[in-house]
Amino acid sequence: MRLTIQRVREASVQINQKTTSQINQGLLVLIGIGKEDGEADVEWLCNKILALRIFSDGFGKMNKSITDVNGDILLVSQFTLFASTKKGNRPSYIRSARPDTAITLYRLFHNRLEVLLGKPVPAGEFGADMKVFLCNDGPVTLNMDSKNRE
Repeated sequence: MRLTIQRVREASVQINQKTTSQINQGLLVLIGIGKEDGEADVEWLCNKILALRIFSDGFGKMNKSITDVNGDILLVSQFTLFASTKKGNRPSYIRSARPDTAITLYRLFHNRLEVLLGKPVPAGEFGADMKVFLCNDGPVTLNMDSKNRE
């Protein structure tokens, strides 16, 4: 699984010109699911997201986690995180999981985040044409890959 995590002041998702999900301070998490991903990837990434100390403390240092600041998470599926641009100019998505597998893992990821965070996690709609709006805070943007745990 690949994630792009953005610390935001606010973020929202629109589908068909209607806002369907939104948060204030927190994290916008874009998730791409690959062919070889499974439940172990879900567990590792969900725990890691909640433990990341990327929110500022009273001294301006990034020492606080999403739970420390009582922040929200907006989860959005994005298969293009598995794009390969190695050959040619048209990205290839052959490493992305098939939709039936991906949606199962996406739902598992979403549910696990809600359990660990202890509150609802607004989300985009899997497979929909979405418009994502955000005010990146910092900016702070991180990329994570469950197969490259650095």
